[in-house]
Amino acid sequence: MSAHDDVVLIGGGVIGLASALALLDAGRSVRVLDAGRLGCGSSHGNCGTVTPSHAPPLAAPGTIGKVMRWMLTPDAPFYLQPRFDPALWAWFAQFAARCNARDWADALRHKGAMLQAARALFPQWIAHYGFDCQFVESGGEYVFRTEPAFNRDHAELPMLRELGIDAEVLEGAAYERAEPAIRPGVFAAIRFPGDASLRPDRYVAELARVLRARGGVIEEYCQAHGLTTAADHVCVDTTQGPRRARDVVIAAGAWSPRFACSAGLAMLPIQPGKGYSITYQSPALTPRRPLVLRERGVCVTSWGDGYRLGSTMEFSGYDSSLNQRRLAAIERSAAAYLREPVGPVKREQWFGWRPVTWDDLPIIGRLPGHRRIWVAAGHGMMGVGMSPASAQLLSDLICQRDPLINPEPYRAERFR
Repeated sequence: MSAHDDVVLIGGGVIGLASALALLDAGRSVRVLDAGRLGCGSSHGNCGTVTPSHAPPLAAPGTIGKVMRWMLTPDAPFYLQPRFDPALWAWFAQFAARCNARDWADALRHKGAMLQAARALFPQWIAHYGFDCQFVESGGEYVFRTEPAFNRDHAELPMLRELGIDAEVLEGAAYERAEPAIRPGVFAAIRFPGDASLRPDRYVAELARVLRARGGVIEEYCQAHGLTTAADHVCVDTTQGPRRARDVVIAAGAWSPRFACSAGLAMLPIQPGKGYSITYQSPALTPRRPLVLRERGVCVTSWGDGYRLGSTMEFSGYDSSLNQRRLAAIERSAAAYLREPVGPVKREQWFGWRPVTWDDLPIIGRLPGHRRIWVAAGHGMMGVGMSPASAQLLSDLICQRDPLINPEPYRAERFR
């Protein structure tokens, strides 16, 4: 049996590693268990944006109608695969119930609070830990080719500004003159000067490097498959033998509900939302800032000699196929907006499962009914962008300190 750790974290993605680092800084000994190779989950292939602008939740008025129409379009930006899956349909019923103006506005405030707190922490973390992750405070832009799409997002700006998320509207012709990478035909753009970006794989690697350098333990290919609780500790059953700790954190991303179920715990209301990306050698003409090609839901980012297109939310369970149709749709979407939509060399085609709750808010806090078991999961598409604030909040709760932000909106009890 391993030495007794203060905290064992199950999951070596961006949330597990960031949480371990925050706990280590608070004086706790930590051990991170990852079922595979570190950082190869949804932390790896995302677009690396740090975006308070993405505060509006997925569950929005009008979303259900679009999803039902898109069920006949397998390469749609939000695709719900028709199949027999009682857990998915139960989750979707709860998601649908939240697609109203009141719940949308409530979730937007709480999601925005987490994203804003994380955005403020990123420069502090990078300076404090010496991360080399190509963090750039460049701002970001939404690009629109149609007036209806622009009008929908423009209507949200007053609420974003109330949260301190600034925005600037740019007329289409003026934006085309300012951004040479864009093809003609832009109706308008919205610039969010507070957004930032980083290289996600480098960020995850830096979290692991600093964690190890400061005395944290990371065990790869060590799959957890059960828990036994006692009065003063929790024993985690793993493929490499038992690991014991005062507290255990479930931070396994989209795999968190499967682990919770296998451990005999309450089912976590998380569905795997499959996302795709394609990484290239940079084309000669790349956008000056990260972009969201709004009608198509495609994100465009670049760093050094790397360039990435990412997109889609596909609810198809834990399907592990690399859907070439969806990848082709990403490239077609980019070609509608960009003069050089792809790079000269395709380096990687990727998919990953994002952990999505029905209210689009993460689960952070103690698992109901379990004194020593905690959850940090359900961050959806915002795992990288929320990671410092989520980690700090979890550390504050475990260490019984005044929390960084109000923890109530993120507690698991809200699903009862």
